[in-house]
Amino acid sequence: REEDFEIIDKKQLPDASELRNEDKAKPEEARWSAPILSLAKKASENLALSYGSALKSASLVGLVSKPGSSDSPAKTSTRCHTMEERANLMNMMKLSIKTLIQSALSLGRTLDSDFPPLQQFFVVLEHCLKHGLKVKKTFIGQNKSFFGPLELVEKLCPEASDIATSVKNLPELKTAVGRGRAWLYLALMQKKLADYLKVLLDHKHLLSEFYEPDALMMEEEGAVIVGLLVGLNVIDANLCLKGEDLDSQVGVIDFSLYLKETQDSDGKQDGGITAVLDQKHYVEELNRHLSCTVADLQNKIDCLEKTNSKLQEELAAATDRIGSLQEEQQQLKQQNELIRERSEKSVEVTKEDTKVELDTYKQSRQGLDEMYSDVWKQLKEEKKIRLELEKELELQIGMKTEMEIAMKLLEKDTHEKQDTLVALRQQLEEVKAINLQMFHKSQNAECSLQQKTEAISSFEGKTNEMMSSMKQMEERLQQAEKARQAAEERCNKMKQELAARLDSCRQQMSQLDTKCSTLEKELKSEKEQRQTLQKELHQEKDATTLLKTELQQMEGLKKELRKLQDEKQHLEKVRKEQELALQEMGLHLSQSKLKMEDIKEVNKALKGHTWLKDDEATHCKHCKKEFSISRRKHHCRNCGDIFCNTCSSNELALPSYPKPVRVCDICHTLLLQQCSSNSS
Repeated sequence: REEDFEIIDKKQLPDASELRNEDKAKPEEARWSAPILSLAKKASENLALSYGSALKSASLVGLVSKPGSSDSPAKTSTRCHTMEERANLMNMMKLSIKTLIQSALSLGRTLDSDFPPLQQFFVVLEHCLKHGLKVKKTFIGQNKSFFGPLELVEKLCPEASDIATSVKNLPELKTAVGRGRAWLYLALMQKKLADYLKVLLDHKHLLSEFYEPDALMMEEEGAVIVGLLVGLNVIDANLCLKGEDLDSQVGVIDFSLYLKETQDSDGKQDGGITAVLDQKHYVEELNRHLSCTVADLQNKIDCLEKTNSKLQEELAAATDRIGSLQEEQQQLKQQNELIRERSEKSVEVTKEDTKVELDTYKQSRQGLDEMYSDVWKQLKEEKKIRLELEKELELQIGMKTEMEIAMKLLEKDTHEKQDTLVALRQQLEEVKAINLQMFHKSQNAECSLQQKTEAISSFEGKTNEMMSSMKQMEERLQQAEKARQAAEERCNKMKQELAARLDSCRQQMSQLDTKCSTLEKELKSEKEQRQTLQKELHQEKDATTLLKTELQQMEGLKKELRKLQDEKQHLEKVRKEQELALQEMGLHLSQSKLKMEDIKEVNKALKGHTWLKDDEATHCKHCKKEFSISRRKHHCRNCGDIFCNTCSSNELALPSYPKPVRVCDICHTLLLQQCSSNSS
């Protein structure tokens, strides 16, 4: 059994001196492959050492039995039988691989499915995969095929998915055995048969579902066979699966191919075969690296296609949004036009109403001013008259000091009159203060009415009421003027009477001086004077009654003034309410104006500016410098043009952007000017 296979060792490999002699013997055209061959030979040495150690361990396991085992002789015999089967299959596999490689290299062409060593290789590999398979029972019957474990390769290695799909899509294959044979053919053509089987051996816990514990694929012989299959990567196979009947083929091993004595020819051709094998190994490794790079590039292409599709979807969504925004912009434009028309009409109407109301108010104000001026003049004249009366009374008191006893009653009356005059002065001062307050308030009302020229149309009814009240005031003032004229006439009469009394008093004093010589004349004169004084007292009593009536009239005038003050307060309240309403209307109008200005700015920004594309701009619009890697492109969010970083380093808050965004220098200055003009 040991003579049937070879154990590869370092002693069998050629030395470096022999390789140099062979290189010298070769022509110059083949010397370029010397470094490639050296690298390939180092790789083959490492593989040969690993395969040799595996074969030695397998042979030792097959020859040496474990001591001290307590199993029965039947079990030991079955174990020995299975171990012999595994060893025989491994040897047959080695022979078939060796003959296949030698025959393929001798022919020097791609192998077809009719090539006998290739057919025998598949038969031996099929026997190896069937060794120790578990029988699965189904409704139809028992099923024992090696295609089940091969299907696991698709899950463990994604590269094998193409093989599985192509095998399943073949209509000629009807059995699991045929599918398994087709799978082996395709894996050999891809030169990845050893890799796929190695993946299966690395996951033995999955293979335990299909194989017995002592099967070839579950033991170390399976690893040795996978190592031997690596050498088949040298062979190029071109197998056609359509014309062959893989379901009904009978797997019989033909030993005649392996009984030929080809030792001499093998010894002669070892050098050339090893060189070719090394070159093939190196080329295969390059192909693998290239296939890996191609797979990476394909993944990148798939990712780029996905990103392109996403970008296209985003562009479509963006175009839809732009269309909707344009429609909304048109609607906003129409609404703005309607609002402008309405606001202009309302402003015109309010202006006309305010003009009319201002004219009426000015007329009424002029009448009131004239009335107040007349009353003020009358009050001044009355004050002067009263002052003169007081002086005259003081003179009379001084002249009548000698007649104290007779004039006590008159003094009491004069004191009472003085008290009444003081009270009247205080009342007049209060009236003056009230008039001044009314004057200042009227001036303030004029200023406020000039500023608040809007929303006065609703106050026409109230102005009519004010006009009626003003007419009533005028009538009352006329009555007061009439009463004042009557009082003036009475005052004139009193003056005349007082002048007459003064003359009489002077005459009496002269008479008293002349009559001092004689008492009789004085007594007579005193009697006459007493009589005259009694008459004068009666007259003064009549005058006091008249003054009392005048005081009563003054009290009536005070009541009327109080009523007028109450009406003024009521009118002031109405005016304050109107001012508050005007302020609210002004706030609403200012807010609407600000909103209109914001909408106008947004419309201007949307109408006048277009977003410039990156490809269209090669130079900065402001400084005309060319863009490069260091000088990047930046969009102005107001005008949409492209500038460099130095020309667009400013940031401002725009109506379309709530946060501060990048703006060019030109737009920055323009926007600041607009803000300053709006604030002023």
